[in-house]
Amino acid sequence: MVRINLLPHRAEKRAQRRRDFYVLIGLAFGAAVVVVIAIAFVINGYIGVQTDRNEFIKSENKKLDEQIKEIASLRQDLEGLKARQQAVEDLQADRNLPVHLLDELVRQVPEGVYLQSLKQDNLRVTLTGLAQSNERVSEFLRNVSASSAWVTAPELVEIKAVSIGAARDAKRLFQFTMNVTLNRPRDTKTPPVAPAKAASAAAPVPALAAATAAAKP
Repeated sequence: MVRINLLPHRAEKRAQRRRDFYVLIGLAFGAAVVVVIAIAFVINGYIGVQTDRNEFIKSENKKLDEQIKEIASLRQDLEGLKARQQAVEDLQADRNLPVHLLDELVRQVPEGVYLQSLKQDNLRVTLTGLAQSNERVSEFLRNVSASSAWVTAPELVEIKAVSIGAARDAKRLFQFTMNVTLNRPRDTKTPPVAPAKAASAAAPVPALAAATAAAKP
């Protein structure tokens, strides 16, 4: 006996394949959603860790900024203390500057030059004197400029011819005014000379006697 299947088997197969396709699509979509969610959780974890690190860095930066401000304040205080200490040392060192000045004048004033007066204003000294010739004044300037450790930066302000004495016996001399600058001990290139030795060495020179007399009040 021959049996004939009259059911639409081809349509059922197509429907079954369609259902299988939809199931696969659903499974793939679900797997994709799970993967995306897992990736999102991982990324959020990384973001959270990096956020914590950023907050830690910010807090440490704030601490460093405060420490830098404290260091800057301490540095300013230290610079102020150094400046005050230097001022005190300069005041103590300046007490011996007149002795060194007179000693240098004795050493550097050439023969034929006589000092009449000197005036000190801080480290600037104005010298007034008489010279036998312009060459003597030039020699005085060269001596101070080249070989003086305590007196530097000579500057000739004025030089003029004058007559000294009576009309018949008048002598023609040159009166000059010059400015020099005193060096403090920390600015000198040579070891400072002991004041006692400087004074004893300077005693027999006439130029020192004239300068000392002019410097007295």
